[in-house]
Amino acid sequence: MTASTTRRTTAARSRIAAVGAIAVAGALVLTGCGDQTESGGSSTPSSSAKKDNTAPLFSALPKKIQDAGVIKVGTDSAYAPMEFVEGGKIVGVDPDIAEALGKQLGVKFEFTAGTFDGLITSIYTGRQDVIMSSITDNKKRQEGLDDKGQKIGKGVDFVDYFSSGLSLLVKKGNPEGIKSMDDLCGKTVAVQRGTIYEDTFKAQAEKCGDKKLTIQAFDTDAEAQTRVKAGGAVADLNDYPVAAYTVKTSGGGNDFEIAGQQSDVGLFGIGVSKENTQLRDALKQALDAAIKDGSYGKALEKWNVQDSAVKSATVNAGQ
Repeated sequence: MTASTTRRTTAARSRIAAVGAIAVAGALVLTGCGDQTESGGSSTPSSSAKKDNTAPLFSALPKKIQDAGVIKVGTDSAYAPMEFVEGGKIVGVDPDIAEALGKQLGVKFEFTAGTFDGLITSIYTGRQDVIMSSITDNKKRQEGLDDKGQKIGKGVDFVDYFSSGLSLLVKKGNPEGIKSMDDLCGKTVAVQRGTIYEDTFKAQAEKCGDKKLTIQAFDTDAEAQTRVKAGGAVADLNDYPVAAYTVKTSGGGNDFEIAGQQSDVGLFGIGVSKENTQLRDALKQALDAAIKDGSYGKALEKWNVQDSAVKSATVNAGQ
């Protein structure tokens, strides 16, 4: 995904929405409004960390977090498999990665559900220590700018932990041998109406020229998937994590597979206040350690999104 496009319909809040999220957050801060994050965490904070904490990176944390024994995380828990509610608990790729980081740092990550456009505000107000919600790292979010380049907020720093783009979802066995967007020329595809995915297919249709690409648009992505499964279309298009989750779960893993490589790839980052460089750097160290010991990779494999792994932790590497 790019750092500046919205993958879903305008009616739905995507965690890869563009700087509009910052604009809302900045406006709330400037008008004195509180953030929109509400209680709904997936773990219970401890009252204090043990003085004999032997976690390798515990000493790298700010004293406030050492004393609390918890890192408070704001998230929008409606984006399976990255973060979603199951059995009253927030689960998914992000919570599992956070658990791996927590073992390195010796503290728990407490996820609290809220609205996506209130997440950056929760950092500004100090209600959350970090935000982790499949948020695309980009320069405008880093600098607190709106779409016109005007300063509207402090901005946040990002520890980049996940790489993701768009993926083609095809019928299990890939009977049409689809490997790239160019292979769709002369065929029929299905997609959710009004999304950036539909726009991507339309752009490909122009590229196909006389070798017509027929696009069937539906109200929901589930309908598009059904069309592909029935053989009425050769492919659907979605964000890689969503496509991978569909591959794993639909029909017990017997309905779909991903064709070819991801396109339009960008970075997801853990958002941290620019004033809290100690926490930012501790998270970066923890991510590198989790990558090295394999716990990061296991978290991705659990959700079938290992192709989105980063090789090392970076800070503000998004464009």
